[in-house]
Amino acid sequence: MHHLENLPVTIQDIEAAARLLEGVTEVTPVAHSRALERKIGSPVHLKAENLQRSGSFKVRGAYTRMAKLSEEEKAAGVVAASAGNHAQGVALAASKLGISARIYMPKGAALPKIAATQSHGAEVVLFGTTVDEALAEAKRHAEEVGAVFVHPFDNADIVAGQGTLGLEVIQQVPDVETIITGVGGGGLLAGVAVAAKAHEERTGRKIRVIGVQAEHAAAYPPSLAADALVPLKRISTIADGIAVGRPGQLPFSIIKELVDDVVTVSEDDLARALIFLIERNKLVVEPAGAVGVAALIDGKLNERYGNLGSTVCLLSGGNIDPMLMLKVIQRGLSAAGRYLTIKIMLTDRPGELATIARVIAECDANVTGVDHTRVGGSLSMGDVSITIDMETKGNEHSNEVLQALEAEGLRPIVVS
Repeated sequence: MHHLENLPVTIQDIEAAARLLEGVTEVTPVAHSRALERKIGSPVHLKAENLQRSGSFKVRGAYTRMAKLSEEEKAAGVVAASAGNHAQGVALAASKLGISARIYMPKGAALPKIAATQSHGAEVVLFGTTVDEALAEAKRHAEEVGAVFVHPFDNADIVAGQGTLGLEVIQQVPDVETIITGVGGGGLLAGVAVAAKAHEERTGRKIRVIGVQAEHAAAYPPSLAADALVPLKRISTIADGIAVGRPGQLPFSIIKELVDDVVTVSEDDLARALIFLIERNKLVVEPAGAVGVAALIDGKLNERYGNLGSTVCLLSGGNIDPMLMLKVIQRGLSAAGRYLTIKIMLTDRPGELATIARVIAECDANVTGVDHTRVGGSLSMGDVSITIDMETKGNEHSNEVLQALEAEGLRPIVVS
């Protein structure tokens, strides 16, 4: 039994936030995924929060926090720091409430996210190389000028606002048995967990809540194991929305009490999930929003829990830079064996390239690019290095192409 009344955020807080957000945020749609249902053997619904205003769930928490400021605080303006989604959420909430906002973003932030934040009327300051550096500078500036600092996750109003997503899930999929969502600092997971476990307590129907992190930005598993905040020394992931090196103290206190599990996924699984959502569900989702689907695709959860029952996966955001999308699609196709790059060393004599082209054509693979290099540090006189990109139909087909090339006496090296 969970002690919900002793937690820093209650179901009453979340219900109050839902009333506050009426007419401000969208009740985003839920899509049934037959493709995922076939994969895991139980119904899967996707909560499409990538279609939320400003492209992610973050506006829920930001508006809830900022609407409750006093008139003096509103007049002083707000300061925030974010790689993108929280920035856009705060900027949108500020424009709705008539508050001036100054947002610190790391220098590497995606250009579309910077432009979108500015489009809501916020002032953007690029600072540092990580969100943590931008955060520290934002806090310092807020103290200096007496503005209100709006933290992305370590605040009760923010957590309550994000928890409204959990209320919507329960209303839209009343038979939900498992809710899966990505986790960075923990605001969304904590809020959703309070909503789910309060519903469980009221109805006696168990709802399992699972958080998912990118494996190279996973501070929650070690923190939960140590029952203390364990900051990561290094984070590296395409999922910039959850690239948080240290859990929030307040969300952590809720997550350790209420959440059933926090698992991790690889970068390749993330890329696969993104392509899966585009191809099968026609949904554009950023990597941080696709981690839940990645966890379903890699099969870990089925191994651990058997049948997950009626499952809802939260697609928390859709703000993806088109250049990153291009890279991720290539990586995802490569991980699924549908995009193969090989390097072959040849002696420089006529007909060699024709042989390679013939073998690839006979295998029914499609060449998309050829790079033919005669000079280079590692090449001897009379040697040629050829790099070929091709589309294949999967891992089996890729292996057929490699074997056919080897049968011709060639030595293809797969370039990852």
